[in-house]
Amino acid sequence: QVQLVESGGGLVQAGGSLGLSCQASGIMFRIYHMSWYRQAPGKQREFVAAITSAGITNYAGSVQGRFTIARDNAKNTVYLQMNSLKPEDTAVYYCNANKVAQSYWGQGTQVTVSS
Repeated sequence: QVQLVESGGGLVQAGGSLGLSCQASGIMFRIYHMSWYRQAPGKQREFVAAITSAGITNYAGSVQGRFTIARDNAKNTVYLQMNSLKPEDTAVYYCNANKVAQSYWGQGTQVTVSS
C-alpha cells in the first residue's frame, strides 16, 4: 500500500520559516519524481516545487528564491524548506510522487501565515 505522509505544517508569522516533510512508503522512492503542490481556500491546487529522481529541481515563480525542495532517498523523504513566508502562502500543502502512469498524493498539511 502506497502512503505519503506530510508533516511540519503550522502557523507562522509573515517573514518566518517552516519546513515540511513527506515520507513515502510502498514505492521505490528513488525512481519517483517528487513534487509539492498547494491549495488555498476557494482556489485550484497549484504547483509549488518539484525534484526529479536525478535531483533536478523546479519551482513556481511565486516561491522561487524563498522555497527549497530536497530529497533523501535513504529516508524515502522529500522536504520543502519555506523561508520569507507571506500570507499568500497560506494553503494546504500536498506531496506528490509520480512516474509514468503512476501518481500518488499525500493527505496534506496546513500552512497558515499570519500578517
